[in-house]
Formats: sequence, C-alpha cells, structure tokens
Amino acid sequence: MESIAIWFANTLGQYISAKAVVFIVSMMPILECRGGLLVASLLKVDIVEAIPLAVIGNILPLPFILLFIQKIFEFLKKFSATRGFVEKMEQRAMNKSGALANGEFLGLLLFVGIPLPGTGGWTGSLIASFLKMDFKRAMLADVLGVFLATVIMSIVSYGLLAHLVY
Repeated sequence: MESIAIWFANTLGQYISAKAVVFIVSMMPILECRGGLLVASLLKVDIVEAIPLAVIGNILPLPFILLFIQKIFEFLKKFSATRGFVEKMEQRAMNKSGALANGEFLGLLLFVGIPLPGTGGWTGSLIASFLKMDFKRAMLADVLGVFLATVIMSIVSYGLLAHLVY
C-alpha cells in the first residue's frame, strides 16, 4: 500500500493540490484513509487539515456500497468480462465475514478500524451488505471504524507517538 500511496503522491501531486490528492486517495478502495494519511504526510499536509479530508473521503463511498453493491454485482455478473472479478470480490468478502458473524457491530467496527491488509471501510461495507446488516448499524460501525483507523494511522503516519513520548 505504501508504494501505491507514494505513486499517487508523486503523480497526482504534480497536477492538483496536495489536499485534493489526500481526499481522492482516501476515497479509493484498499488505500482509504490509511493511504490518504500516508499521502498527506508525504506531501506535507498539516495533520489538522489532513484528518478531516481523509475521514470524509473514506466515509463518502460507504453508504453507496452498503445500499447498491449487491445490485451492481448482479448486473456485472451478466457479462463474461466482469463475472470473474465480481465473483472473486464476493468470495473475498465472504471469506473475511466469518469473524463478523458473531458480534456483528463490534466485529465490523474492529475490522474497519484496525489497519491490516485487506481490511477497511470498503471491504467492511461489502461484508455488511452480504450479511444483510441493518444499514444504520453497519454505517455507524463503519464510521466509528474509520475514526479508529484514522487515530491509529495518524500516530503512524505523522509520528505522533514520538511527539507524545518526548
């Protein structure tokens, strides 16, 4: 993920503002707020400005995923060119959903909030949709998870831990 974030920082950073890059990267699957905060750190965006951009950018796509992803996947499965990709995404989400089946809300919150590879708001929303979680509960767990991920990644990306210790 770091190499992708660096690529976006170097490539997009030449053409649009650093804050716009942070926002765009935060909306993207896989990168999300984690990548957005890494990019913000690389582009020297002040943390006070970076956090809201990363959080809003990460949260913005989530209600659409929760509400529409199953319909979109049904449509895309009709075409041989996209069927394999969709089935792979569905299988990936279902493989990760086992941990959420018990304690859905807390499980989803922690799944989204603990920055590990393959976790985050996009995958969490996809899983919540497949588990047919209540929209409001899923959205709340997603948002709280994004906040948790933001706190963790702010400490990592900006080295806040070092500032707190000294």
